[in-house]
Amino acid sequence: MRVVGIVLAAGSSTRFGSPKLLASLDGRPVLQHVLDAAASAGLDDVVVVLGEGHEATERAIHWRRQRRVVNPNPADGLASSLRLGLDAARAAPGAESAIVLLGDQPQVRAATIRAVIAAAEATDLPFVRARYTEDGAPNPVLIRRSAWAAAAALDGDHGLGPLLAADPERVLAVDVDGDNPDVDTPADLARLAAEARA
Repeated sequence: MRVVGIVLAAGSSTRFGSPKLLASLDGRPVLQHVLDAAASAGLDDVVVVLGEGHEATERAIHWRRQRRVVNPNPADGLASSLRLGLDAARAAPGAESAIVLLGDQPQVRAATIRAVIAAAEATDLPFVRARYTEDGAPNPVLIRRSAWAAAAALDGDHGLGPLLAADPERVLAVDVDGDNPDVDTPADLARLAAEARA
């Protein structure tokens, strides 16, 4: 199964007070952790959706072969970035699925990405998501091409959550250990840094 990675990284960082995806965690920008996990998971085609201040992100990140697209209206919400990512995924020859990751979740693990993809290869359901034992969080989420139109029809800042909740019979949840928190505030980042040191 040909899977395209989509990393949503166009948020405004309003609650953080500065570009949170470039904040340092264990010596690397927050976004770098997500991209490194995707690379370690074997995703060789990754689309990164950037927003305002994308020039600074371009300079700060160690890029591999990721394709970058810029959301000209990131204030329209997460769904607008998802649409751009899916548009870019459609351009990949033979792409059958997309796996969506959030750029502000630096604890996402390559093993989790691989587990979601492996589960998708064993089911025909259109959505496969992680389900963390500690908080039940849903990311990453794999979407088969047959469901891309439904995902692209979303709007606002809720991402895929409403779509998954509306039709749970079409969603396979893959249980994984731990949690996968967002970095929304400096306190969130400090907590992750303290956990890493421990």
